[in-house]
Amino acid sequence: MDHRKHKAVVLLSGGLDSLLAARLMLDQGIHVEGINFFTGFCVEGHTHAVRRDRQDRQVRNSALRSAEQLGIRLHIIEVIDAYKDVVLNPRHGYGAHLNPCLDCKAFMVGRARSWMEEHGFDFIVTGEVLGQRPMSQRRDTFPVVARESGAWDRLLRPLSAKLLAPTLPEREGWVDRGRLLGLSGRNRKPQIALAGAYGYEYAQPAGGCCFLTDANYTRKLRDLWASRGERRYDFDDIMLLKIGRHLRPHPSFKLIIGREEGENRFLEGYRNRFVHLCAAEYNGPLALLQGDADDAGLDLACAITARFGQGRSAASVRVAVGRPDGSRHERVVAPLPANALAADWYL
Repeated sequence: MDHRKHKAVVLLSGGLDSLLAARLMLDQGIHVEGINFFTGFCVEGHTHAVRRDRQDRQVRNSALRSAEQLGIRLHIIEVIDAYKDVVLNPRHGYGAHLNPCLDCKAFMVGRARSWMEEHGFDFIVTGEVLGQRPMSQRRDTFPVVARESGAWDRLLRPLSAKLLAPTLPEREGWVDRGRLLGLSGRNRKPQIALAGAYGYEYAQPAGGCCFLTDANYTRKLRDLWASRGERRYDFDDIMLLKIGRHLRPHPSFKLIIGREEGENRFLEGYRNRFVHLCAAEYNGPLALLQGDADDAGLDLACAITARFGQGRSAASVRVAVGRPDGSRHERVVAPLPANALAADWYL
């Protein structure tokens, strides 16, 4: 009999389910390490860290918090470029928005499988629950993920294991199947009760961890692709889509307008890439102009920028216009009246 201590790599999202899946393995004496993939579309932490009006919220990475509570090592791996094909060309299509959930899960598990093999681990663990997600956590999609990731029966889902066929770790006796769970459906009460018994803190079960499931975000991403005439993006694109008000007052350009001090500071980092606007004599937002604007368009952009600053009631406002080459000039405009902000400008 094989008496060595077996090793599992857990896809640790920072959510409740992966936290519990890891703990179930630890309870059986398995050596556990976590892995977390950064795609650029992660909701966790970014906007909370940028915006000053959210400083009272938890900004710490939830996967790190889970790993600390579990007492395990966490490996955070950036996969931004590799993940692009998943977003742009999902074999299994999108969910309600631009979320390629099934392809995403196969990608993540496949990356975990490669890591497992490179580091001498024995199997992969996820926090998936049968029937919890309509696109990727179904009885017919679980085998798809196992096959397309190359993990096959080295992929264990401890929270629903009793409802699924035994995996290699169970058949070989590395893991006691009798101590695993048989959860299904979207009811989180059993997980919440178990977390309470362990005394764990966790990210709220509701709410997604990926901006690709968010209607507002994906609307802005689709607009980005339409404005370019092709489906492509880089890291700065997807980060900027998370920040500020996005308005397209003209087909040829878009404005990204900071909503508060933290966002203005973040947008400052892009002055060398875009035309940027701010009121010269009133407190107000920094705005980035993406695209091309003629003189009339630039006046409109300045008027919109002035509208969101403290000079919105003034007869005229001087707006500083800077360019990536460092040149700067001012334009005097009347702030755009609130009733002139067309609803369809907002993305």
